[in-house]
Order: sequence, then C-alpha cells, then structure tokens
Amino acid sequence: MMLHTMKARTPVRLTFIRSYATRLPERPPYRAPDPLVNNPNAVYEELPGDLTFIHRPPPSAASPESYTTSPASPLVMPVKTPAGATLPPSVRKEKPAPPRMSDEDLARMRELRAKNPRYWTAGKLAKELNCSQLFVRMMAGLKNSEKKAALKKRDEEHQRFRSQWGEKRVMNQEIRMKRQQYW
Repeated sequence: MMLHTMKARTPVRLTFIRSYATRLPERPPYRAPDPLVNNPNAVYEELPGDLTFIHRPPPSAASPESYTTSPASPLVMPVKTPAGATLPPSVRKEKPAPPRMSDEDLARMRELRAKNPRYWTAGKLAKELNCSQLFVRMMAGLKNSEKKAALKKRDEEHQRFRSQWGEKRVMNQEIRMKRQQYW
C-alpha cells in the first residue's frame, strides 16, 4: 500500500500576481514659467497702494502693415472685384413681389370676415385674395370674443376625438405632456 504525500506549496510572492492599473498615468499639468520674472527688458515701477506697474517693450518692432489704422494697411483697403466678374446663380428662385392689395380688396376682405368669420377663415380669404394668412389676420382680425369662441369650439372638437382614444394612446399622450413640462 502506497501513501501519497502532498508537496508543500511554495509561497507566492505578491509581485508575480497579475493585476491592472486603477487609473491611467497622466502627465502633470504644464506650468509655464512667469514671463514677468527675471525679464531683463522689463521696467518695474512701484505705485502707491502696494501696486507694481511692469512695462515690457515688444519683442520686435511692428511692421507698418500690422497697423489697421495705417492707410497702407491691407486690412483697411477695399476688396477689389474685377469689373467683368459675375455672381454665382442664386440657390432659390426669386419669388415675385406680391402685388399691393387695393383699397377695394381690403374693404371686401374686412366685410367678408365680419359677415361670417366661421366660413371666411384666414386661410380661405388668403387663397381668395392671393395674400398670406398673416396679412389677413393683421388687416381683418377677429374680435377677442370671436377668437375665444372659435378656440372653444376647436377645443371641444379636439376633446370629442380624444374621448375615442384607446388606453395606450391616452397614456402615451400623458407621458408626452409630462415630459414637456420639464423642458
């Protein structure tokens, strides 16, 4: 009968254990030397109130082209364009200016809008008279009471359609409204 004896393990040194760096090595931040200290050309002048005025002359003489107020400066000279140069084509086609609306058309627009604002909306009048909706609203706007009535009617119609929504759509709409509050 053979007995097996186990060999004793050799102690493992911690230097041989594999590990990873806890952070990447960084270079220390650059600290530029102070240009005012030990400058042989600098002139120091003590001022009252514990202040020091330091004057350093520029490192080299400025060229005449560097002055923007100099008449010889290229920065002040106007840009030269050749006489025969043509411009590139425009990106969009130019719209013709809308024709000026006559006083008769303005009076007709106001009259139609005042008679039946529910039928003659700003959009219908704009198509009828070939102008913008903004122009119609500016020239033949509704009274505040009529605006409120129109908005109330629109909101009732919207509410009627919302009542037909399913549970999922209602929930999604409520989530959108809640998200919009935090904008």
